[in-house]
Amino acid sequence: MTNIPLLETKSVRKVFGGVVALKDVSFGVSEGEILGLIGPNGAGKTTLFHVIAGKEQPTSGTITFRSKDITGLRPDQRCHLGIARTFQIPQPFSQMTVFENVMVALHFGAGEHARPLEDEASHILSRVGLERWASEESASLPLGARKKLELARALATKPTLLLLDEVMGGLRPNEITEIMETIREVRASGVTIIMIEHVMRAVMGLADRIIVLHHGELIAEGSPAEITQNEAVIEAYLGGATHVSA
Repeated sequence: MTNIPLLETKSVRKVFGGVVALKDVSFGVSEGEILGLIGPNGAGKTTLFHVIAGKEQPTSGTITFRSKDITGLRPDQRCHLGIARTFQIPQPFSQMTVFENVMVALHFGAGEHARPLEDEASHILSRVGLERWASEESASLPLGARKKLELARALATKPTLLLLDEVMGGLRPNEITEIMETIREVRASGVTIIMIEHVMRAVMGLADRIIVLHHGELIAEGSPAEITQNEAVIEAYLGGATHVSA
C-alpha cells in the first residue's frame, strides 16, 4: 500500500432539499485495501457511493482518484478511469442473457483485455460462479445469481477501485461464503475495494479497515477489532446489527 490514497474524499457534503445526507465526510482508501463502510439504514452510505461513482454531484467538497480531482466527472468517465460499482438492488439488462450482460459491460471501463471479449466474458462468469447461467435471461435469475451478475458486470469494466453495495444482502450463508471468497480473489488480483455491508460476518472477515457513518457523519474509523469495541458505533449500530449477522 502507498501513503497516497488511491481515492480520497475531502469534506464531502450532500444536501437534498432541506435534508443533509452527507456532512463533510473525509476519508481515503489505499491501493490494495478492502475498506468496509457500515452504519444504520439511512446513514448516507449509498449516497456516498453515488457521489464517488458520479451518479450524484456533491453539494460541496472534492473527490480525488489517483491524485486527480474527479468531482465533476460523469459516471462513464469515472468508469473509464477504473471506478466500478454494484447496486444494492441488481440492475441488469433484464431481457438480455447473463452472457450478453457481461459482454455489454466489457465494452466500457478501463484498459485493454488480454483475450477476445467472448472468452473474457466466459472467464468472468466462471470467476463468479455463473457459468451454468450464461444463456439464461437475467430476469429469470434467483437473487443469489443476480447479485453475482452485478459483481460480474462490474468486474468486466476492469476496475482499479470496486464499490460493492450490499452484494451479500439477502443471500444464504453458503452463498455469502462463496462471495466472500470471490472478493478475496478479486483483491488478490490487484483491485481495491470499498464495501457497504450489513452482514457483519462478511465485513469483519474481509475488511482491513472500517469506517462508520451515522446520520451522514463519519463517526468512527479503525480496524474491525477497534470498531467492535467503539462505544459510539455500538450505540449507533452494532448493538442491533450483531443479532442480524449471526
